[in-house]
Amino acid sequence: MADRVQIFDTTLRDGEQSPGISLGVREKLEIAEQLQRLGVDIIEAGFPATSQGDFEAVGQIASRIDKSIVCALARARTDDIDRAWDAVKDAARPRIHTFISTSDIHLEHQLHKTREQVLEMARAGVAKARGYCDDVEFSPMDATRSEPAYLYQVLEAAIEEGAGVLNIPDTVGYSIPDEFSGLIAGIRENVRGIDSVIISVHCHNDLGLAVANSLAAVEAGARQVECAVNGLGERAGNASLEEIVMTLKVRHDLLGISTGINSTEISRTSRLVSLLTGYPVQPNKAIVGKNAFAHESGIHQDGVLKERTTYEIMDAASVGLVESDIVLGKHSGRHALKDQLERLGYFLGEEELNQAFARFKELADKKSSLSGEDIEAIALEYIRTEGQEWKLTAYEVHSGGKEAPPSATITLEREGERITERAIGDGMVDAACKAIRSALKIDAKLFAFTVEAITEGLDSLGDVTVQLDIGDRRVVGRGVSTDIVEASARAYLNAVNKVLR
Repeated sequence: MADRVQIFDTTLRDGEQSPGISLGVREKLEIAEQLQRLGVDIIEAGFPATSQGDFEAVGQIASRIDKSIVCALARARTDDIDRAWDAVKDAARPRIHTFISTSDIHLEHQLHKTREQVLEMARAGVAKARGYCDDVEFSPMDATRSEPAYLYQVLEAAIEEGAGVLNIPDTVGYSIPDEFSGLIAGIRENVRGIDSVIISVHCHNDLGLAVANSLAAVEAGARQVECAVNGLGERAGNASLEEIVMTLKVRHDLLGISTGINSTEISRTSRLVSLLTGYPVQPNKAIVGKNAFAHESGIHQDGVLKERTTYEIMDAASVGLVESDIVLGKHSGRHALKDQLERLGYFLGEEELNQAFARFKELADKKSSLSGEDIEAIALEYIRTEGQEWKLTAYEVHSGGKEAPPSATITLEREGERITERAIGDGMVDAACKAIRSALKIDAKLFAFTVEAITEGLDSLGDVTVQLDIGDRRVVGRGVSTDIVEASARAYLNAVNKVLR
């Protein structure tokens, strides 16, 4: 059996289904290109049948990515599969991933189909996809709650119709490791033709067992793992890419299985996904959290100072967590900014670089020097914006007092349009956000608001994240500034722009 596991990343598909995430095409391209630098084998770029925006994003990713396989998801339906192929057909290495539920609970309550009907739909779906593409993956959704004998029957039909990858999803995070490895072993023993295909797994984290289940499946013979950066995904998320990869790397002595991932890109990928999705990484998150390599205990500190391996099982540098020597100030030029951005892995176009440089100069006047983390935050402000968006060009706030409540006056511009609006609020941040809401005539309700300092010190840039409920959507916005009111206004406007797109 091969000793290499393929990493199938679903950040842009299942990860984007996390509540509040609404990525634009430019943001998805940036993530896809970073996933390719990371060394991901397969990028599941989206679900083209769900919207025109998703279709266009998958198409652009397919045309830009030349090393990783680009995969589109489709239900086992002719129209879905047609749409998926139209989106990925220009990829250097295209894949269609089609699926249908196989558990009785899904058949009865969601599909309203018999087992025989679903078996034929699975067979027809794979055959349709195989007519377009040599690389076809099939998933029996809710496999872990499906009756094994019926599951084997559906998998055999998929193999007969030409599927090269069979993915076994723990769709609702129901399984436990011994049970899941037993399911994979049963499939290997009972499904005719199984030796001619790759067994994949896709585990959800509802019980906190997604990584454990995935690794148990690998030990049982699975050779593709579907996962997401920072564990993003529906409900409690998916198996975390960084945890899967580093477990296989650190415990290669026991497991003897490798991946094609360049682990030094893990930290950068995690930060990029966090900043673009608006989902912060918890400090104690394994591998990529701020505290993952921090030591508070005196005993631990003493041990690490004497010999790192006393309390660290991996080197921070192995995941790209290295101290940055990048420091720029107000006298630094455009070329220096461009050079440092590229060292960090950000390659901005001319117009984006011009805007980032103008913003850099503005912030450098307020802060004596900007670190690598600050520069990265500036770059991401312009990666995550797209043409024809409203921009905050001026603001004035008053804290209020006995005679007058707090107020804010903001000016927004877009493609030659200019709006100035004033509002009062419970505080300056509230007033600024109300002014934006009034100016753009949009009904937005604040669901969550968080502030973090990017670096240490009183002049640190503040990173504000907001979640807004606008209509039936929850969207995330982020903004960065030394002034928390400005950062909050930028975050609020960033979220509103996502809906206005």
